[in-house]
Amino acid sequence: MMDRAQRKELASWAVGYARKVGADAAAATIERAREIEVAVRARKIEKLTEATRSSLSLNLYVKGKFSGHTTSNLNRPALEKFIAEAVAMTGYLSEDPFRMLPEEKYFREINPADLQLLDTAYAGIETARRVKIAREIEEAALPMSEQIISVTASYSDAHTERTDVYSNGFMGERESTAFSTGADVTVKDGEKGRPEDWMYTTVRLLNDAPATAEIGKQAVRRALRKIGQKKIQSGVYDVVVENRSAARLLSGLYGPMTARALQQKRSFLEGKLGTKIASEALTVTDDPFVPKGLGSRRFDSEGLAAQKRVVIEKGVLKHYYVDNYYGRKLGMELTSGSPSNIVLAGGTRSAEEMIRDLKRGILITSFIGGNSNSTTGDYSFGIVGQQVENGQIVGAVNEMNLSGNLGTLWNQLVEVGSDPWIYSSWRLPSLRFAGLELSGA
Repeated sequence: MMDRAQRKELASWAVGYARKVGADAAAATIERAREIEVAVRARKIEKLTEATRSSLSLNLYVKGKFSGHTTSNLNRPALEKFIAEAVAMTGYLSEDPFRMLPEEKYFREINPADLQLLDTAYAGIETARRVKIAREIEEAALPMSEQIISVTASYSDAHTERTDVYSNGFMGERESTAFSTGADVTVKDGEKGRPEDWMYTTVRLLNDAPATAEIGKQAVRRALRKIGQKKIQSGVYDVVVENRSAARLLSGLYGPMTARALQQKRSFLEGKLGTKIASEALTVTDDPFVPKGLGSRRFDSEGLAAQKRVVIEKGVLKHYYVDNYYGRKLGMELTSGSPSNIVLAGGTRSAEEMIRDLKRGILITSFIGGNSNSTTGDYSFGIVGQQVENGQIVGAVNEMNLSGNLGTLWNQLVEVGSDPWIYSSWRLPSLRFAGLELSGA
C-alpha cells in the first residue's frame, strides 16, 4: 500500500512519462479506496463484503486532442506500456481546441483549512463493531409493531485517499472517511399492499452518527404511517416538502445552471443571470467549506480552487456552474462544474410547525419516478406523503402526481424551514409552497 509521498511520486512520474512519449500536457490521479458493507436481516448476517481498489487515471492532451484512461495495474513497467499506448491512441482522435488544462490562476489560492473529513480512528474499527451496529438497528426496529414483515439493517464505511498531479503545476491531496447506517422496513397493510420506507444517514466521523436505536425506530414509524395510503382528489393544495426529499425539486435547477446545458441550448435559465427566477424566500449558497460536510472540498475535480458562492440570492440567479471545457467554449469565467454542499438560508420553523398552518394540504415525504426537462423547465413527479386538513395529518396518500414548470414552482415557495437534512451534501430544510396542482383521483 502506497503512502502519500509514494502516491505523489508515482503520479508525478506518470505525468512526466506521458510528456516524454508525446503528450503536450497530462493530469494524473491516483486513488485508493476501501469499502466495507454489512447487512442484517431476520437476525442473520445477509451481507458482509469488503472491497479495496487502487487505480491510476490519466487525462492526456496530445496536439489538440484529448482522451482519458484508467488502470488498476500500478506496476511501473506495466504503466510505461499503458501510458505509451494511451498517448498513441489519442493521436487517432479529432482535434478539439477547447480541450486543455485550466490556467494556473484558478488553482493558485486553494484554501488550506482542515475540513475535518477524516476519522483518524478508522483503522481501529473492527468488523465485530460494524456487525454490532447493524444488529442494534434491527433489534430496535423489530419490536416496534406486529405489522412488520421485514427489517434490513445496514452499516457501511469507506476510506478514500487521492492524489492529483497535473502538468500545469497543480498538485492536490484528499483523504476522507464516510459512515452510513440505516434500515429498510416493510409492513403489512391488509390486502392493500406492503408499504416500505427507510431511514439512512451518512456522516464523516463515526461518533457523529445518530443513535442506532433511533435509526431503526424511525424507519418503522415511517413505514407504518403509509398504511392506508390512497389516491385523493385532484386539486390545488398547499404543500410542505420534507427536508430529506427537497433535493429532488431543487436539483431541477442545477442541470440548467451548468455551462454544458447553456452551451448546448438545453437550459431554460439561459440569459437569466441577475434576474429573478424564484421567490424571495429562496437563497441558496454553495459552501465547500462546511466542517465535516459530505460535499466539502478545497478544490474540485478539475483542480479549481473551491470558493463559497451565493448561487441564488432572494430569488435572483447569481452564478452558473462553469467548468473548464464548456467555460472555454462560452468564453465565461470558470466557477466549478459541480456543486459542493448546497445550503439554504433557513427559516425559524420546523416542518411540523409549517404543517399546522395548512388548511388543505399535503406533506410530501418522497418522490417516485418522474422527470424534469432542463430546456423548458417542465417537470412531472409522482409523490408519496400525508394528507393534511386544518393543520392535522389525516391519512396517507400515494399514486398522485405533481407537475408544472420550475419557473412557476419556485415562485410559489413561501417558507424555508429550520431543519436542514445534514446527512447529505444537499443540506436542505423542509420547504412550504402555496397552491400547487396535484393530480389524483
